[in-house]
Amino acid sequence: MNQFLQTLNEFLSWEIWGSTVYEYLLSLAWLVLGFTLLWLFNMVFIRQLKKWAEKTSTNWDDFIIEVIQKRLVPLLYVVLLYVVLKNYPFSEMVTQVLNGALVIAVTISVILAISSFIKKVINDNELKTINEHQKTAFKGLYPALNTVIWIVGAVFLMDNFGFDITAVVAGLGIGGVAVALAAQAILGDLFSYFAIVLDRPFELGDFIIVGDFMGTVEYIGLKTTRLRSLSGEQVIMANHDLTSSRVRNYKRMFQRRVVFRLGILYETPLDKVKLVPELIKNAIEQQADVRFDRSHFFQYGPYSLDFESVYFVLDGDYNHYMDVQQAINLSIMELFHREGIQFAYPTQVLYVNQMGNS
Repeated sequence: MNQFLQTLNEFLSWEIWGSTVYEYLLSLAWLVLGFTLLWLFNMVFIRQLKKWAEKTSTNWDDFIIEVIQKRLVPLLYVVLLYVVLKNYPFSEMVTQVLNGALVIAVTISVILAISSFIKKVINDNELKTINEHQKTAFKGLYPALNTVIWIVGAVFLMDNFGFDITAVVAGLGIGGVAVALAAQAILGDLFSYFAIVLDRPFELGDFIIVGDFMGTVEYIGLKTTRLRSLSGEQVIMANHDLTSSRVRNYKRMFQRRVVFRLGILYETPLDKVKLVPELIKNAIEQQADVRFDRSHFFQYGPYSLDFESVYFVLDGDYNHYMDVQQAINLSIMELFHREGIQFAYPTQVLYVNQMGNS
């Protein structure tokens, strides 16, 4: 027995590449224990978290659990292996390789996590309110952002590996400025496009007025937006012009305020003049989806007694407004005719003074 223990002790004390067999076995035990704990963490704890996440209404907890399982757990395996190997007296070159491998693993894991977060935000439920064409174009932003993230990660790795990144950063900065200056108009329209998509001042099918142009929005592109005017032609406008202008969106008009005036003859009797506001009110209130506001004797015009009336059409549709206004006009004409009230029209009275012969 003593001979066996002595032989075992000699075996464990045997040095290989500067470390004893005992140290190798101890490291292997720690490695097996660590891998086992991480496997249990992944199979038991993460699985329980997934079951809990399925019961919640949000999907962000599912996303966080997925990132932990796909990014954090593999990184922990690498870190555990690095910690075990770090205790051995390797050469300086091997030590640098281990340090570099750890930096690369951490950097790639962080980049992938950030990339997954950006993709999650772009594909989130809020984009369901955007039409399919805009959604597809908006998703096109992801490759550009992903490229920027990987470039920043590559520069970070170069800096950690001892490379002089001053020239690289300067080159990227100069190149970026040159591209921005060369494509200033295009980039302006591109950023304006994303402002339209995110802020949504108008959408496809909306009737808008921009300066002297008006029409129904037919297409929202990366550079231009196209309107179909009332006369039939297509109006193509740069996105930058739209975001820098005052846009009136009639599609989102929930009610329309209408002001109209009419005049009657000066010869109208006073009792009939007093009756006019009530007649106009009756004509307006006979219509559906209309709210009467006021009607007043407004002013003494050049050739008429003028009345101003205001009402609201409880619908933004222009054709419906014109139908209501036509019905009101016909009703007012009928009521005035019944009461013997005549509309005024431009007239001129000429007084002639006849003088006798002297």
